[in-house]
Amino acid sequence: MSFDAWIIFALFWLIFVTTPGPNAVNCITNGMTLGFRRAMVGVLAILTQATLFLALSALGVTALIAASPVAFTVAKLIGAGFLVYLGVRGWFKAKTPVVIDSRPASSVYFRAFAIATINPKSVAGYLAAFSQFVQPDVPIWTQMIVIVPTALTLTALNYTGFTALGAGIGRAALGAVFNVWVRRVMAVCFIIYGVLLGATTTPGRV
Repeated sequence: MSFDAWIIFALFWLIFVTTPGPNAVNCITNGMTLGFRRAMVGVLAILTQATLFLALSALGVTALIAASPVAFTVAKLIGAGFLVYLGVRGWFKAKTPVVIDSRPASSVYFRAFAIATINPKSVAGYLAAFSQFVQPDVPIWTQMIVIVPTALTLTALNYTGFTALGAGIGRAALGAVFNVWVRRVMAVCFIIYGVLLGATTTPGRV
């Protein structure tokens, strides 16, 4: 990958991960309820998912999934249901006072990993990255040496920022009314993402 191509890829990836989505909402929520340090487990889960998807993209697995209407539809509906569930649950728990969440790190990790994995933006983004920026005449693993560190670094910085934002909101949310509405906005975001996920079509199909 040339330097010019790397710059274009880095800009694409920065926009890709910065655009708010379920991962961002989850990081903000974790920051609010867990505090910054404990919430970073969720960022680790997102980086795990990113590493996995980068590897699968290189092997062409995500392209195969996207080409299968049945596999995509099943994954889409499961993911949609999960996000809507999180949103409805969050809405009804919004009036519960924010306390330091006692969930174990493993629970935080696997929930964040699940949200990252079912996000349709992930599949679309990784496919776009590999279809637009990978050179077919250059060995894929040679290009991965450049792509992976760039993607993971930008991903880590972005979601660390969202987590810090959530931690700041948590410290500032001393008023009960403000706290309830912030949490309900986060809950509505999950529901919206779930509905949008359920309504999406298989990439490249109508």
